[in-house]
Order: sequence, then C-alpha cells, then structure tokens
Amino acid sequence: MARKQKNPPREPDRSAAEYYKLNLKAVDDLVTADESNSPKVSEAELRRYRSGPKVRLSDTLKALLIKFWFNGATCFFFLWGLGTYLHSWLDQMAVLALALGAVNDLLTNNVFRFYAKTPGGNDRWMMFPQRAFYTLPLNVIYAGLLLFLVLMTYSAVNAAIIAVTGAVGTVPLGVGPILFGVFTTAWDTLLIKIKHTAQSVLADARRASKGV
Repeated sequence: MARKQKNPPREPDRSAAEYYKLNLKAVDDLVTADESNSPKVSEAELRRYRSGPKVRLSDTLKALLIKFWFNGATCFFFLWGLGTYLHSWLDQMAVLALALGAVNDLLTNNVFRFYAKTPGGNDRWMMFPQRAFYTLPLNVIYAGLLLFLVLMTYSAVNAAIIAVTGAVGTVPLGVGPILFGVFTTAWDTLLIKIKHTAQSVLADARRASKGV
C-alpha cells in the first residue's frame, strides 16, 4: 500500500494589519508633490495622454465656423429648397429673414451656450445673448438687416465683375450657401464688434461723468 504523503507545512497567516500596511513615505511624497519636486515631463509626452482632438482651434475660429455653417445651411434649405415654390423675390427674402433669425436665436446661440466653458463665456459672439422670449423677434429683425447688407454686398461684387468683364445684363455671381455664409458671418461679426465698441465707449463716458 502506498504511503500517504504528508501535507506541506502551511505558511503562517499574515495579520490584517500587516497585509494592509501602507507605505507612509509614498503617501507623503504624493501629498507633498508639486512642480518643484516633481520630475519634468515634456509637452510631447503630455499630449499623448490628453483626450480630445489633436487639432486645437482658437475660440474665434470656432465661433466663425459655427456661424458660417448655420448661415450657409439656412441659405441651402430655405432659399434653395423653397426657391422653386416661392416665385416672388420679396417672399423669398421674407422667408429667409424669418429662418435666419430663428436659426440664430434657437440653434446658433444655444450651441454657443452649450460649449461655453463658463456661463456667459460665449456671449461676446451673440448680438442678443439674453435668454428671453423677446430675443426671437429681435433676431428676426436683425436677420433682416444682415440680409439687406448681404444683398448689397452681392450687388457690389456683381457690379465690379461687370465693370471689369463688360458682361452687361448678366448676374455673374449668384447667391449660394458658401458665399452667403461667408458674407453673413462677416457682417454679423462686424456689427457685433461695433456693438461692443459702442458699449465700451458709453461705459467709459458714464465712469468719466461720475468721476470714477
């Protein structure tokens, strides 16, 4: 009969206190870590562990691209899309002004509010940054002004092209989403800049009148 093998000797149980013993020096190093006693890490190494897109856009460029996209999309869907159903030029412009104002108030401005790092951080890109019911009609009226300026821009560009080419009686440059988006965004940015400049001048005049 084979002899039974003896069980190997059991290791003594470690106490819970020993098992969960903390390395106090490592904890102290972690708590007291700062720029003076931490190892230097290159910017290239830090970029490897940062989340988000690798291409960083400035706030100004990001705002201009958002405005350009919404303005161009409004032209595409409402002017090109409904142009075949609205035969009157005035009807087309009225619908486009209504759509442009509504898109600006309900979509573009809310996109700015959504990705703002702090509340009100993107208000500088809006003509009417307030969140109130009256901003919709104000944006529609403002869109009418923008549309008038954009049409005048198209007229000036076409007049210049005709003067150079001599193609009288033609419309060399038609209204399209890309150029419409560019012209509308340019005028919008300029008018908002004028608004902020006027507000700054008035604020300085009030402070001067109060002797501040």
